[in-house]
Amino acid sequence: MSKKPKKFGKNTKTFSEKIFKILSKNPNKPFNYKQIAAILELDDTKSRNEIIKDLKVLAAQKLIIESEPGKYLVKASSQKYYEGTIDMTSRKTAYFVCDELEHDVFVPFVNLNHALDGDLVKAYVYDRRSSRKPEAEVLEILERHKEEFVGVIDIQKNFGFVTTANAKMYTDIFIPKNKLGEAEHGDVVLVKLEDWPVKADSPFGSVIKVLGKPGEHNTEIHAILAEYGLPYDFPIEVEAYANKIDTSITPEEIAKRRDIRKILTFTIDPKDAKDFDDALSYQVLENGNYEIGIHIADVSHYLKEGTILDDEAYKRATSVYLVDRVVPMLPEVLSNFACSLRPHEEKYTFSAVFELTPKAEVVNQWFGRTVIYSDQRFAYEEAQHIIETKSDIIPAEISLTGKEYKVPAEIVAATLKQDELAKILRRKRMAAGAISFDKVEVKFNLNEAAEPVGVFFKISKDANHLIEEFMLLANRKVAEFIGKQKKTFVYRIHDEPNEDKLINLQTVISKFGYTINMKSKQDISKSLNNLLNEVNGKKEQNLVDTLTIRSMSKAVYSTENIGHYGLAFDFYSHFTSPIRRYPDVMVHRLLQYYLDGGKSANQEDFEQKCAHSSDMEALAAQAERDSVKYMQVKYMQDHKDQEFLGVISGVTEWGIYVEIIENKCEGMVRIREIKEDYYVFDEKQYALVGQVSKALLQLGDEVYVKVKNADLVKKQLDFHFIRRNE
Repeated sequence: MSKKPKKFGKNTKTFSEKIFKILSKNPNKPFNYKQIAAILELDDTKSRNEIIKDLKVLAAQKLIIESEPGKYLVKASSQKYYEGTIDMTSRKTAYFVCDELEHDVFVPFVNLNHALDGDLVKAYVYDRRSSRKPEAEVLEILERHKEEFVGVIDIQKNFGFVTTANAKMYTDIFIPKNKLGEAEHGDVVLVKLEDWPVKADSPFGSVIKVLGKPGEHNTEIHAILAEYGLPYDFPIEVEAYANKIDTSITPEEIAKRRDIRKILTFTIDPKDAKDFDDALSYQVLENGNYEIGIHIADVSHYLKEGTILDDEAYKRATSVYLVDRVVPMLPEVLSNFACSLRPHEEKYTFSAVFELTPKAEVVNQWFGRTVIYSDQRFAYEEAQHIIETKSDIIPAEISLTGKEYKVPAEIVAATLKQDELAKILRRKRMAAGAISFDKVEVKFNLNEAAEPVGVFFKISKDANHLIEEFMLLANRKVAEFIGKQKKTFVYRIHDEPNEDKLINLQTVISKFGYTINMKSKQDISKSLNNLLNEVNGKKEQNLVDTLTIRSMSKAVYSTENIGHYGLAFDFYSHFTSPIRRYPDVMVHRLLQYYLDGGKSANQEDFEQKCAHSSDMEALAAQAERDSVKYMQVKYMQDHKDQEFLGVISGVTEWGIYVEIIENKCEGMVRIREIKEDYYVFDEKQYALVGQVSKALLQLGDEVYVKVKNADLVKKQLDFHFIRRNE
């Protein structure tokens, strides 16, 4: 609940700051001392005299002007108004973030004036005399970042309140009786914020959807999607439109395309994949070089601009990969059938075909629409077996069919040669300064009820790298082909890392004996690669990998090409996944348009679409992370009696975060829970220090913990501290 701002006491020595704020908020309205005293709720003679005196001082300092006898206006040049966004903390305070300001500005709770996290606001920035640090006050909310919130409803006789699990949402939402809909007490609901009267403690809202009961699996998954404004089904009219699309392969259409059906072609994907959006073709040329075709599902053939299907795909902009399900960008008839490059079926594709020398140098390239026939579908495990053993026999335990089978000799030869070429491409990339992020992914074994019964880690191997390198090659060469023509295009860009973030990373990793060389761009890349290599397989690997990724800038879509720092590419785009990413659809459309001789497209239109795609990608990533956290908490609920060995992954003044080594689940141990000593947070050492023993609890230390509380709604784990691992 919001509180009333404190009244300024009668013993305040100076009112200059308050006067200046009042005048600044009303730049076109002159005030006299009586009006200012009334606003400050002061009616004693001493305070009024102080206001008169301070008005004259401010006028003498030329910060305000006396527009008419006894009336004052703020001087135009003294106004410090900015537009920016609100970044809430979990403690009911915030920071005002504005590109025009060098640093984020602190916003105390009383100055928020109903602004919420992410809101675009107009704010006034002023210097506090007491601390000399600037503060900001929200004057106007220009645009709400979000108007829909997920929470649990508490229904009283004639109204309800919805409380969210989001630590940055500092208020509950009041729901009048006539806006409760079908909600029952204790339901998880989606509410729309409708109004926030000036004197009301809470905003007013209405229930727009009941998601279910807290803790139920589908309720929590739907709540994750709803929290980020992501859908979990398609509108009926969109499904109906998609089902009517002609997905047949016709001789007339084949005649317009390059025919690759007789060239050896296969796919390599995860064993549980249903949308195969890329395939590789392979043939040895007479001159001893190799022709490698990267064939991508021709989504834009079916997805026509201006249709309700295209509008829906653009709105979603990406598929969302939750632990137990995929929320696709396109309806199933396209994503899993018509566009999916399934084995032994003819498919329309958009291709990048390269002639490579035995040293993996590109000597020729071709881009255009094709038709292919996939001869084989591999899971990564099957392709990996061929690479490791050179054998043509796929054993039953890794076979997609569950039975042992023999791979044709030409496919074995193609797989091995492509692996060889991919490794050369990878070495070249690393030598050019690319950063090798092979972060361990947490995966879950789920039972039929989608409950986690086991945790395992997905690690990239040679087969993954094979596909990755050829996809990177296609993405890079398509971007380079258009980029050098200086035409509007959709790039995937990645800026250099922020120096402050690198310094923070250095502070943390120095605890483990690692260091970063920040002399030059090349030195940074080299030392980051060395760091990631050194921590491989060590207890602190996941922590260091995560912190290193966070120190990087965020890759986004843009029409302004600045290159891709992490990949060390001057030109880079996304061409290879149009089933699940809308920017790839835009890239296909633009590429065909330019191949047909089109002039440069409208940059402003595409920049807007790039920004939307980047925003939706970020929301999907947050939802994906939340679904992993949810599954981790759910998994740990069934292991409350078990002791786990963990590594300290964070240290704060209120406790330590511990990441369990065997399953990467992270939880908190409150400082008061550590009974072996009285611990105090030491900011300089980034550690908890025992006041009696002087022992340290710091990053990387191994400790034993037990689950204290597993909160599915908040997706939080609390641990009991058992002991150190001596």
